[in-house]
Amino acid sequence: MSNGAAAGAPAIEISHLVKRYGSFTAVDGISLRVEAGDFFAFLGPNGAGKTTTINAIVGLARLTAGSIKIYGYDNAAQWRAARSLVGLAPQEYNFDRYLSIRDILIYQAGYFGLRPSDVAERADMLLERFGLSSKAKQDYMKLSGGMKRRLTLARALIHSPKLLILDEPTAGVDVELRLELWELLRTLNRDGMTIFLTTHYLEEAEELCRNVGIIRSGKVVALEPTHELLEREGKRLQDVFLELTRS
Repeated sequence: MSNGAAAGAPAIEISHLVKRYGSFTAVDGISLRVEAGDFFAFLGPNGAGKTTTINAIVGLARLTAGSIKIYGYDNAAQWRAARSLVGLAPQEYNFDRYLSIRDILIYQAGYFGLRPSDVAERADMLLERFGLSSKAKQDYMKLSGGMKRRLTLARALIHSPKLLILDEPTAGVDVELRLELWELLRTLNRDGMTIFLTTHYLEEAEELCRNVGIIRSGKVVALEPTHELLEREGKRLQDVFLELTRS
């Protein structure tokens, strides 16, 4: 299966996205662009529309209005090509408890049309990279919280996506593992992977992300390079975030 992308296209291009659930508008006409190779923070309080936006990007939520393109592919009309380019690491653990750690990775690749024989070597490489090789034959219930978080990332990468979407990737992990994950994400980004990050640890976004978008009540209230936002306001990201989302 091809894992290409339109030359020069942004990793994500959202135009006037609206998502309603009955009479409730979760996302209200947002537009944003994430360039290929960026490390982008998408921030907002609980209920602001972050997860709904992510679900729309990866095809888990049908759009009420607007459009989303992934590396130039419309994620509704060209859904197969668009979704093959995206790896999602959700906040919640949703592994099959009857599969071994290694088989979780191989089974995930099947969703993208990849055969076990084609991904076995990559699965072993990812297990090694994330320090999970010794657990390869265990089920995920026996893993620590930190190892489950690593497995979530490994699974998102099994089909070699160009865009990695992370929903609270360091939630519930200790400081040591958080720093390890930061370094891993920096390495992935240096190697060319686009990363779209949501987090409630605002120091994480300030430390890692070159650009930031802030959403409140379904609307984007800030969208610019992180350093420009902080220099103009003369404050830390946490203080800027609180002002923009409480006003």
